[in-house]
Formats: sequence, structure tokens, C-alpha cells
Amino acid sequence: MIRILIVDDHDLVRAGLSRMLSDELGINVVAQAKTGEEAINIIREKAIDVILMDIKMPGIGGLEAMKRVHRIDDTIKVIALTACEDDPFPSRMMQSGASAFITKGTDISEVMHAIQMVNTGQRYISPDIAQKMALSPYDKKTDNPFDALSEREMQIAMMVVSCQKVLDISDKLCLSPKTVNSYRYRLFEKLNISSDVELTHLAIRHGMLDANQVGGL
Repeated sequence: MIRILIVDDHDLVRAGLSRMLSDELGINVVAQAKTGEEAINIIREKAIDVILMDIKMPGIGGLEAMKRVHRIDDTIKVIALTACEDDPFPSRMMQSGASAFITKGTDISEVMHAIQMVNTGQRYISPDIAQKMALSPYDKKTDNPFDALSEREMQIAMMVVSCQKVLDISDKLCLSPKTVNSYRYRLFEKLNISSDVELTHLAIRHGMLDANQVGGL
């Protein structure tokens, strides 16, 4: 029996995945979580084999949550979930320890295939995403200034554009506010911008953020 944890800040996504997976033989959906922080608390209390983890969530986000999960138990396999095929994060997630990367719109048979593969120690990437990853070095249109950021800079950038304050970010990442601001100004310099508003516009332009999630811009 493969023990599953579903982590996504959208109730409908969690409920839908849980319902579909619960109908599959050999699958036990042990728990659900809205944030990475909740997921970390759950794995400290329950035995989990595979986590289906949304990348873009409030709080520490999927990338940091995955790293913290693996610090606690590096045998847990993480399948990263994205809302779109053009998501710019697959390489970072796979390099940072994700065992698979799939879209939320994929059918249940592919989700099951990914779960079974990672549970046996293999890796899996949705075919459309894998093709884009393979072709991206040859496609000048995919040049993304965010690729110049370190993992920590990227993480802080995504927390800033999701309207999290410096003090909140420092608390969640266990960094001093001064350190957070240092990262913030360093990524501004790398991206050739000077404000959070410019960062948000740039994130929308390069598919890092859904414009519908941002008001007043």
C-alpha cells in the first residue's frame, strides 16, 4: 500500500485528487495539507511514501517544503504539481530533489504511473513538460531572467510577489530581516529592477505568477 500526502492550497484540487486516488488499488491517501508548513507537521506524525506537492503555495512554497521534508525523511518521494505546461520551475524542482513533475490537468492514469514509478525509485516528467525542457536551450524565446537567480533568491522572489512581508518571510525561512532584504536587493540587481511592483510585473511576464492572482497592478 502506497501512503500518499496531498499538498495544495486549493480545496478543490486536494479533494479531486483525493477522491480519484482513493478509488485506486494499492493507494492510501493518508492526509491532506494546504501549505508546506502543514505538510512538514504531518510527516512528523504519519508515515508517508509519496507526496503530491503543489509548487506555488502561500508560506514557504513547494520548493522549500520539499527540502525540509527531505531533511526529515529523505526516503519520501515528492511529485511536484504545476497548473500549466509552461511552468518555469521543472528544472529547479528536479535538481532540488523532486522525483516527478506533472501538471494538475493530467488524467488519473498518468498520475498513477508517476506514483508507481517514484515509489520504485525512478523519476518521471510529463511528456509535454519533458519536451519543453529538452528544447528550451535551443529556443531563444524561452530566455528567462529568473534563471540567473539562486534557489534562495528565487524562493524569496516568489514570496515577495505573493505579497508576503519581509518580517513574515524572515520568520518562515528562519532568516533575519536584514538577510532577507540583502537577498531581495541582490535579486533586484540581477533582474535589473528596483521595486516589488516591477518584480511582480516581471514574474507575470515570464509565467512565474498568474496575473489573475494579483490585483491593483
